[in-house]
Amino acid sequence: PGAKELETLKYARVAAQASMSWKKVEGCIFGTTSLLYHCLEKGVSVAFVLRDVGVLLIEGGSVQMRFYLDFLEKVIGERIQDTATLKALQQLDIVVSQKMPITSLSFTGHVIIFPK
Repeated sequence: PGAKELETLKYARVAAQASMSWKKVEGCIFGTTSLLYHCLEKGVSVAFVLRDVGVLLIEGGSVQMRFYLDFLEKVIGERIQDTATLKALQQLDIVVSQKMPITSLSFTGHVIIFPK
C-alpha cells in the first residue's frame, strides 16, 4: 500500500560526506548489511548505536528504540527536569543512558553492536 519507490543508495554522495573512497563506503555498507542479515536469520540480537540519538535494539521478533535524554531534550527544545516526566519516560522504556552498557538492554545479555 502506498506504492513507495525504493531509491538506490548513492555511494558517491555518502563517500564525499564521510571523506572516504567510494569503494571503502561500498565495502562497509555491504559488510554491515551482510552481517545484519546473517544475525537476523540466525536470531542473534543486534543493537545499532545511533550517535547522539539512541539505540535501536532488534531481539527476537521485537524491535525497540531507546533514546538518549539529550536527544529528546533537543527534539522538544527544552530540558526535561520534571521528575514525573522523567519517571514516565523511564517506565515506558524509551530513555537510555549513554553510559549504560548496551548488553544490559538485551534480555539475554548477548548482542552484536553496530557500528564497531
